[in-house]
Amino acid sequence: MLGLIRRYLEAGIMANGVVRERHEGTPQGGPLSPLLANVLLDDVDQELEKRGLAFVRYAEDLNVYVRSKRAGEDAMQLLRRLYGQLRLRINEAKSAVDRPWNRTFLGYSFWVAKGREVKRKVASNALDAIKNRVRAMPPGPAGEAWRRCLRSCGAISPDGKAYFRLADTPSIFNGLDRWIRRRRRAAQLKQWKRGTTVYRELRARGVPDSVSRVAAA
Repeated sequence: MLGLIRRYLEAGIMANGVVRERHEGTPQGGPLSPLLANVLLDDVDQELEKRGLAFVRYAEDLNVYVRSKRAGEDAMQLLRRLYGQLRLRINEAKSAVDRPWNRTFLGYSFWVAKGREVKRKVASNALDAIKNRVRAMPPGPAGEAWRRCLRSCGAISPDGKAYFRLADTPSIFNGLDRWIRRRRRAAQLKQWKRGTTVYRELRARGVPDSVSRVAAA
């Protein structure tokens, strides 16, 4: 196992078709980083479990859930000490003691439903990332570029829908779908440019005469 890890660490990086040497760190998104994080942070996990703290961790990202702000501050001090013993520093800019629904983790956040029931939702920054990708699409006709974008676009891609299947907010996906369709229609109308072209193309697609005239005006 140690020999395999060493080979991973000594392997180069393929960038733009060229292999480059790497002298420190692990490649972003590679399978080795989570593995080494699990090995290194195992003592942290065991200490949190021993203290009865509810937590979730992916690689080096960690959320600890407690019942009060004071307990959260104590947990933060504990983590600073545990990480310090491993010669690691907590990113203070991204870390905080806060209410769960004000924080995000791996694209998820929380919301309080009727009866003060806490449920999961897709984090707002994950939705913003999807919308920004759609906004960046060229205003040309519907084509393979748009289809590729939608197939790989976060929560609306097949993989994204599977990933966010635990979210208790199905209406968000419906609203996002309506927003994307509206953006796509606006891009198509802009590409047609002339009112006569808009009217002709809409009528050819079965849009009623009254609606086509309003859109072409």
